Amino acid sequence: MIPSGPFNFNEFYSTHYRRTFLFAKSYVHDGWAAEDIASEALINLWETMKEHEILQPLAFLLGIVKNKAIDYLRREIAREEALATMSDIGIRELNTRISTLEACEPEKIYSRDVEDIIESTLNSLPAKTREIFRMSRYQNMTKSAIAEQLNLSSKGVEYHILKALSALRTRLKDYLPLPLFYFMFFYR
Repeated sequence: MIPSGPFNFNEFYSTHYRRTFLFAKSYVHDGWAAEDIASEALINLWETMKEHEILQPLAFLLGIVKNKAIDYLRREIAREEALATMSDIGIRELNTRISTLEACEPEKIYSRDVEDIIESTLNSLPAKTREIFRMSRYQNMTKSAIAEQLNLSSKGVEYHILKALSALRTRLKDYLPLPLFYFMFFYR
């Protein structure tokens, strides 16, 4: 079921397209294919939400992207094997990407442990850094809007955001592979 209230597909699409695209591209290494995967995944999520309640739409979206990327990579393996031009090293590298994606468990990305680590990390930051990061990531405010509201320079806002991201990356390194970290925090 489409969530009642302010859920808007265009807003959801524009908010999550870039992160979805970059996540797919980090595995498929093809911009055109990543665009197709990202768009199809967002549309599939929307269509699913019309008929079913999705409690964790971002985890569900990541699962769709994961499966579409795996399918794409498997087709690439079949194509490369059929052409018999790919070296053993290339096939191993594609299999490594498939294995990495297969090991990815989107529901764990949004698990309580990760949420607790994020919250405790943010609470350990200086108040100004925490406030700016929350405005950027949770309120989806632009750097310039934050700078204007807090009477800071854009560079000052960027410094605080990067400081928070660095702390989160350090604390979450054992929980999130780098592409997932970027999916969750960088492309907003």
